Amino acid sequence: MLIGVAAALLACFSYGIASVLQSYGAQKTAAGHGSATTADGGPTLRSTITAMLAPAFVVGMVLDGLGFLGSLVSARLIPLFLSQTIMSANLVVTAVLSTVVLRLRLRPRDWAAIGTVLAALCILGLTAGRLGQSDPPMAMHWGVLAVSAAILVAGVVLVRALGARAAVAAGLIAGVLYGAMAVAVRVVHGLDPLTLNVLLTDPALWAIVVAGGGGFYLFTVALQVGVVNGVAAALVVGETVVPGVVGVVLLGDSAKPGYGWLVVLAFAAAVIGAVAVSVFGAAEPDSATAVEPA
Repeated sequence: MLIGVAAALLACFSYGIASVLQSYGAQKTAAGHGSATTADGGPTLRSTITAMLAPAFVVGMVLDGLGFLGSLVSARLIPLFLSQTIMSANLVVTAVLSTVVLRLRLRPRDWAAIGTVLAALCILGLTAGRLGQSDPPMAMHWGVLAVSAAILVAGVVLVRALGARAAVAAGLIAGVLYGAMAVAVRVVHGLDPLTLNVLLTDPALWAIVVAGGGGFYLFTVALQVGVVNGVAAALVVGETVVPGVVGVVLLGDSAKPGYGWLVVLAFAAAVIGAVAVSVFGAAEPDSATAVEPA
C-alpha cells in the first residue's frame, strides 16, 4: 500500500510540474505562430507539433514519463479510486506553480476549491481498503481498446468543431483517455512477471498506447487555447471519475469495512472541487505582472 501511495504522489508532482512547463511552451509557441490556427481559431496539427518541440514542453514530457511510471506502479498496487485521486492533486501543484511561472492570480474561491480537493484526498487515503483481485475476461481488454479509440476520434472531431473554445472539452476528453489508460494498465497481462509475448499480444497494451497518446495530444491542444489551471481541472475530472468507477464496479476495489459511504462522499468532494476550479476559470492572468511569451 505505501509503495503504491508513494508512486501516486510521484506521479502527482511530476504531472503537476509538467503541466505548467507544457503550458508555458505551448503559449510561447502560440504567440510566435499566431496565424497557425484553423478557421475557428483553434490550433492546427502543425502548431500542436511545434508546441511539443518547445524546450520547456520537452522537459515537461520527460516529467510526464516519470509520472507515467509512477501511475503504472500505483495502478497495480492500490485501488484505482485512490491512485487516481491522489494524482488529481497535481491540480494543486499546477495552480501554485502557475502563479510563479505563468504569473496567474488565484482567487479565494479557487483556494477554497483546491482545499476541498486536498481534504477529500486525505479522507480517501485513510479509508481506502483492499485492491480488487478480480481478473476480468479478455472481452474487457478489447473493450478498453475499442472505447479508447472511439473516444479519441470523437474528441478530435469535437475539438476541431469548437476551435478556440475547445480548451475545457479537450482537457476533459484527455482526462477520460488518461482514465482509460489507467484501467488498461491495471488489467494488462504480461507485466508481472514481465512476459513480452503475452504483453505484446494483449489489446490492453495497445489501449495504453492509444489512450495515452491521444490524451497527450488533446491535452496539448487544450493548453494552446486555455488557461492551464482550468484545463488541468477538466482533465482531473475525467482521469479520476472513469477509473474510480470502473475499479469499484468491475475490478473489485473497495473501502475499509464500514467506510464505504465516506469514500463515496470524499470521492465526490474531490471531483466537485476540481470541477469548481474549472468552472471558476481557475485563475486569471494578472494584467499588471503577466509576462507575454516571447
